[in-house]
Amino acid sequence: MTSLPPWRRALLAAALCLVSPWALGAPTPALVPGGIARLSIAPASEARPTVRFGDAPVLVLRDGAQWTAWIGLPLDLAPGKHSVAVNRQGKTSALSLTLKDKAYPVQHLRLKNRRMVEPDPADLRRIKAEAATQNEVKTLFRDTDTVQLDFVTPVPGRRSSAFGLRRTFNGQPRAPHRGLDIAAGKGTPIVAPAAGVVTHVGDFFFNGNTVFIDHGQGLISMFCHLDSVAIAAGTPVAQGKTVGTVGQTGRATGPHLHWSVFLNGTPVDPALFLP
Repeated sequence: MTSLPPWRRALLAAALCLVSPWALGAPTPALVPGGIARLSIAPASEARPTVRFGDAPVLVLRDGAQWTAWIGLPLDLAPGKHSVAVNRQGKTSALSLTLKDKAYPVQHLRLKNRRMVEPDPADLRRIKAEAATQNEVKTLFRDTDTVQLDFVTPVPGRRSSAFGLRRTFNGQPRAPHRGLDIAAGKGTPIVAPAAGVVTHVGDFFFNGNTVFIDHGQGLISMFCHLDSVAIAAGTPVAQGKTVGTVGQTGRATGPHLHWSVFLNGTPVDPALFLP
């Protein structure tokens, strides 16, 4: 697995990335577990406020005459009211949002490789170390005034497995599906859905060849199961830049792209970013 690059190197590279003005037309709000909340926070005439949801900082962008917060809602978040902390001009207050329940369907998968369902002790040690690396990368918060929200689809193809599915592998319950699977032929180019900087490239037990793109302010894409990687950690990317090709590495039943989107450290439904 490729070691983590120095974060300073990645952040300096990000500062050189030219980003075209974004259009605040996405994502689609969905007040459900795994969805996204959109809150109007303050007039744009004020300095940009800071917002936190739980322990995590939140993405805040100018939206016409106001500041708007985009908040990722964890899959395990209970329905009901939840508090959002807002700091405006040095004063902290609380706003609330009300979450509705959502029942995600169950998906049953069969895998020939037993280790991908019941890893051996050496595999478990590797998985634990990789989980720590991924947690660090997906919770980065690169503060920037410009974040591109008008995403494009990273690869053409059929959406073969939706976000949030409750999964079983060989009859054994496992964690919900925290991404969107897009079926495509091996070798199909994968492009950056929005501008950002590549913060990590690695080969993981379950995810296979993986690329992380930091779009700014805690908005992060993760691409998994790649056949090949065409970009290095620390590289700025423009929307539409090729970052790799579709493959079947890691725990995969066929060639496809697994695309996860993280917002304030939690996975949210990538389909909400697409038309």
